[in-house]
Amino acid sequence: MVTRRSARTLRHIKRNRVDAKTSIGRQRRERIMRKLFEIGGLVAAAILIVFGVVAIFMGVSGHSTVAKELKQQYITGTPDMTPAGIKAEAASDKLTLVNGTAKISFPTCSVANDAVNTGARARCFAEYMRIHALEATGGYTYSEMGIYTAASTAPKAQLMAGGGTDNVKYAAIDPKTKQPVQNGARNVWVTETALVTALDSSFMASQLALFGIVVGFALLLSGIGFAILAIGGALRNPQTALTWFARHPAAAKPAVVS
Repeated sequence: MVTRRSARTLRHIKRNRVDAKTSIGRQRRERIMRKLFEIGGLVAAAILIVFGVVAIFMGVSGHSTVAKELKQQYITGTPDMTPAGIKAEAASDKLTLVNGTAKISFPTCSVANDAVNTGARARCFAEYMRIHALEATGGYTYSEMGIYTAASTAPKAQLMAGGGTDNVKYAAIDPKTKQPVQNGARNVWVTETALVTALDSSFMASQLALFGIVVGFALLLSGIGFAILAIGGALRNPQTALTWFARHPAAAKPAVVS
């Protein structure tokens, strides 16, 4: 007949066995998760490093392409393309104020007599081009000028503020072609806008290339950091999934019998 004390002992033994099995299962799951994190860390590190190298290569290639294309245009800044020079020129042409409103934002950079072969110089050159265009149009922009050169008989109501007219009935007629004469000042502005847009696009492409290089280095460093963390965890774990980093216990030296 089993005593009450013996029954308690049996229950205690069963509970210990259950706890032991639970502990073993938990440890097995922890080992599996640790191995997954180690492998995942190295995979993520490899992907980040590859992406970083590719981003740096593409950024350098893009920056080089922009410089090469600009160089092939043989653009050189004019002598007046300095902050002091352009301000004096604008003042002599009375462009500082047009109808009491400031229309000019003066550049702070200089490309006087410099070859325009970088995105930054292209952007600087474009800023000066706008002022030159305003000088050519008398300080007026595209929307302030008529499509056609106005005839001398055109009424004032049909004239645009910057000259010319949009009404073909009051346009000057070319005696040879018998067609309305286009407003030359307005065409200058259209051409200038197209060139400035191209130069600004070069500047944007150059900046995007630099951004790609910065992002590439960030990805590269992040990948190296992930790799260090993964390898460091593997070195601390004797049962690591990365077996080539596993620590092997030193073989015990045989006892020497005297």
